[in-house]
Amino acid sequence: MAGHSDNDLGIPDFDAPVRVALVIAPYYTKISTQQIASAQKILESAGAHHEVIEVPGSLEVPTAIALAGDRYDGYVALGCVIRGRTSHYDVVVEQSAAGIMQLGLEGYCIGNGIITVENMEQAEERADAARLDTAGGAAVAALHLIALKRRFQ
Repeated sequence: MAGHSDNDLGIPDFDAPVRVALVIAPYYTKISTQQIASAQKILESAGAHHEVIEVPGSLEVPTAIALAGDRYDGYVALGCVIRGRTSHYDVVVEQSAAGIMQLGLEGYCIGNGIITVENMEQAEERADAARLDTAGGAAVAALHLIALKRRFQ
C-alpha cells in the first residue's frame, strides 16, 4: 500500500515511567475517536501514562503542547484536516506542521498524527488502526523520540 512503511521499529522499553499527552483537535468525531483509541492502545502497550487534551482545531495543537511544556515526556499530535473549497486548508496544514516541527527542534518529543487529506474516505483509511493507522504510528514515533532524548541526556 502506497505511503505505508514496512519498517517496524517496535516499541521501545523504558526503565522509568513515561507520561504522554494526546493533544487532539476532535473536529470529526468518528475520526478522532479512532485516533484516540489507536494511540492509547500503543501507549498502554508501552506502559506509558497518558492524558487526552482537546483543542478547538489543528492550528491550536502546537500552542497547547507549548503551554503544557515539560509536564509530559512526549506528545502525540492528533486531528484531521480535510481539503475544502478555500485556501484555509493550506494554512492549517502548513502552519500546524510548522509549529509541531519547531517544537520538535526545541526538544519536544512529538509524534505528528494530524491527518491531512482530500476527502473523508482518505481520512477513514488513515484513522483505521487496521489500515494505515496514522495515530498509532504517531504514538510509536513519540515513544521513540522519548527514548532517544533519555539516551542523550
